[in-house]
Amino acid sequence: MTASGPGETATHTPGGTAERVAGLEHRRERAVAAGGPRRRGEFSARERIDRLVDKGSFTETGLFVRARPAGHDARRPYGDGVVTGYGTVDGRPVCVFAQDSTVFGGSMGEAFGEKTVALMELALKTGCPVIGLNDSGGARIQEGVAALALYAELVRRNVKASGVIPQISVVLGPCAGGAAYSPAITDFTVMVDRASHMFVTGPDVIETVTGERTTAEELGGARTSNTVNGNAHFLAADEEDALDTVRDLLSYLPANNLERPPEYAPGSAPPGAGLDEVVPDRLGEAYDMRDILHAVVDDGELLPVQELFAPNIICALARIEGRSVGVVANQPLHAAGVLDIDASEKAARFVRFCDAFGIPLLTFADVPGYLSGVRQEQAGIIRRGAKLLYAYAEATVPKVTVVVRKAYGGGYAVMGSKHLGADVNLAWPTARIAVMGAEGAVGVLHRRELAASDDPEALRARLLAAYERTHGTPYLAAERGYVDAVIAPRETREQVCRALRALRGKRAPMPERRHGNIPL
Repeated sequence: MTASGPGETATHTPGGTAERVAGLEHRRERAVAAGGPRRRGEFSARERIDRLVDKGSFTETGLFVRARPAGHDARRPYGDGVVTGYGTVDGRPVCVFAQDSTVFGGSMGEAFGEKTVALMELALKTGCPVIGLNDSGGARIQEGVAALALYAELVRRNVKASGVIPQISVVLGPCAGGAAYSPAITDFTVMVDRASHMFVTGPDVIETVTGERTTAEELGGARTSNTVNGNAHFLAADEEDALDTVRDLLSYLPANNLERPPEYAPGSAPPGAGLDEVVPDRLGEAYDMRDILHAVVDDGELLPVQELFAPNIICALARIEGRSVGVVANQPLHAAGVLDIDASEKAARFVRFCDAFGIPLLTFADVPGYLSGVRQEQAGIIRRGAKLLYAYAEATVPKVTVVVRKAYGGGYAVMGSKHLGADVNLAWPTARIAVMGAEGAVGVLHRRELAASDDPEALRARLLAAYERTHGTPYLAAERGYVDAVIAPRETREQVCRALRALRGKRAPMPERRHGNIPL
């Protein structure tokens, strides 16, 4: 048997077992050889997989798949620019593909696409997460419509897998053109600072078409994608950090939508007494919501999601008594924790992910409402802000809410209120649940009295105090059953633990339908 090189035709000659085995080994060597030079300091596709999965656990699929001939290009490398297979991470099965930038620049051709689609189908059959290590220049131009067809096939599998198995994309180099849409549909995207780029149209084309000058980093670099447009969920310092992030993320997630997230020994309870002093006495004074979260979750550990995007709301994975929870919390340090378009969409996507995979939702509310203003209204705050309302109302997982301080107007309703189906609602004595704050309410309700008063400032002070005594507390909501209990801040972890324990057997059947119509 004579093994063929990348540009040769395979020939078969009779031989004994030893000769055939030697031929197999020679083909394997050719198949795993690099197709060309790497970028400086980067790992190869197989090295990346080896660093992600448990040592010795990876089994490659499609090793001898070869590129289809296209036109006069006779090169037909084994693998066709993508390494696919399955292994384990912390002993749990995963499917992985890694694009190889040394073969046709990592561009997707027909065989490349078929291998990736086959891996997606395997992940769906076996019910395990799929992780894509992306490093691609986009569609392979010389293969024409076949390359485009496989992009569409891959996206169809992403949609088929959505809400069934976790899908994680890691962008380790360029991810351009049609290649960017598959990560956009997956659940989480990790990018590497100063190394990853993700955009539909590159800087050169943009300058040619529009005359605008930009750079790949400004257009779709890791920081831009994590801070400006929200296309990415995690910013990694380097490739090792990116793969560590994937391993951390998987530790919170179930293998599929029919299984529970992994359970661990309950973490230590952080001291809760300090919570009594976290919220400032002055309503307008900011504090860091993370101080509360760290005191409630196991070992004070959070895995923030989209930490750098829409920082006025916190979305994070954590554990309570060793079990995964999804945390959503307003962040008073940024814009007083107001809900704007970006915050609404960020939180809505996170809530829907948690609901799809059976992860209970723990909400901490300190929200002045939805952001007002011409720009927000014209950009669609009604439609886009409604996504968060829809997500909470649709979610059937256990939902526990803690109102920490202000919960005004639509902000009160959307942040895990009873009226959207929350199961257990708690409030601190510092909570203020009302249509609006005291200043605004007094100005609207007593405008004429204030205008006619000989001493409007004294009258305003009396009216403000009266409003605070009635509406500036959680007790009106508690009287109506909208809040199940008013608790001391230091009791929060204990009460949350009890609520989540009670809700483990929750059942919430939904009407039969194809799917709802979320206001996209």
